[in-house]
Amino acid sequence: MPVCSAFVLCLLLLLLCGLLGGWVLSICPAACSCSGGHRIVDCSSQGLTNLPPGLQHNIRFLNLSFNNLQGLDGQLSHYAHLRTLDLSYNDLKSLPPALPKSLWDIRAAGNHIRSLDKNDTAFHWNLKVLDLSDNELERVVFINNTLLSLQALNLSHNRFWTVPTNMPHNLESIDLSHNYLLQILPGSLDRLPRLAQFYLHANRFSWLSEGIFDKLIGLEMITLGDNPWACEEEENITKLLKWAEKTRATVLGCPCYTRPICGQSHLTTPGRNWQSALFTKPPLWVNSRGEGQDAQLPARTTETTPNYQAKFPLFETGVYQGKKGMNESGDHIWTSSTSLDSSSSHTSTIAHPKSSTKKPKVTNSHNEGCKLLIETQQTITLSIVVMTTAYTTF
Repeated sequence: MPVCSAFVLCLLLLLLCGLLGGWVLSICPAACSCSGGHRIVDCSSQGLTNLPPGLQHNIRFLNLSFNNLQGLDGQLSHYAHLRTLDLSYNDLKSLPPALPKSLWDIRAAGNHIRSLDKNDTAFHWNLKVLDLSDNELERVVFINNTLLSLQALNLSHNRFWTVPTNMPHNLESIDLSHNYLLQILPGSLDRLPRLAQFYLHANRFSWLSEGIFDKLIGLEMITLGDNPWACEEEENITKLLKWAEKTRATVLGCPCYTRPICGQSHLTTPGRNWQSALFTKPPLWVNSRGEGQDAQLPARTTETTPNYQAKFPLFETGVYQGKKGMNESGDHIWTSSTSLDSSSSHTSTIAHPKSSTKKPKVTNSHNEGCKLLIETQQTITLSIVVMTTAYTTF
């Protein structure tokens, strides 16, 4: 009997250790807040100049935005479970090398990145979202047959003069608004059959070559407003105007201000209104359920103009949020939004966020599910402790 009792007690202790093991080994850096078994880590707005020590190797979500990071020198390479990384609004001059190949979402908006070389993204075959908006980019180089999973590329608010060539072929959304674009080289868009949303507003186009958009067979919406179209040059502009009227895509901001919206697709869906024009989602610390509304988005402001309708944002705030926010394994689900509930007539302007006060951290909405899981585990653990105590007393 004593042997049997000892065996049962050992089993209970092993079960207890198994349940508590994750918490005993979990570490959260002092400068960060953690949830989800310390796998969702928020280290934003802490004045960090280096990666904080003590991060678990199995983290999935890491927010390092609004710090003073200048480089990470391969420090993130061994975080093989990392899915979402936000490096927005730091002092990076290039995309950090050797980022984990597991990443689905990289945010590096609001830095000082001037170029993207082919090796910076060559091995990111899992990447779905790449946001390099509000940098100093003048050139990007992609290698053929790389970034095969990339669906959304944001290069808005940079310094491009020409639409980048050789972009990943499975892209569904490209934002090149608010650059200095003057031309699209022939053939640049010919291998983008899945491109559905194309943002080209607020550039310096005066005309475009005939047939430049003809190979975009999946195009659903394009923004062309707020460009200095040479409307007096009828020979060049007439062909573009005819395309804008006849295309099956919705054209927001028709050239020469002929009308706010043209194209054929919007005629078949009366009452369908597009939201405003910037692809960029709010930083990852903004609650996607609308909480923390007082923490305004840094440096993204808008002004109303009567001549241009555009769409903001193509994707909702929750980067990987599906109907339940996370799947059973705790991964964030990436889905694009088709919400078209409201419309507005405005273009976006930008004041550099470096000069603005850093915003306080706001709890991410997907943390609530993790908190519920932790509370459940704590209840189970407490029950086992009571059972063990009672059995020992008996």
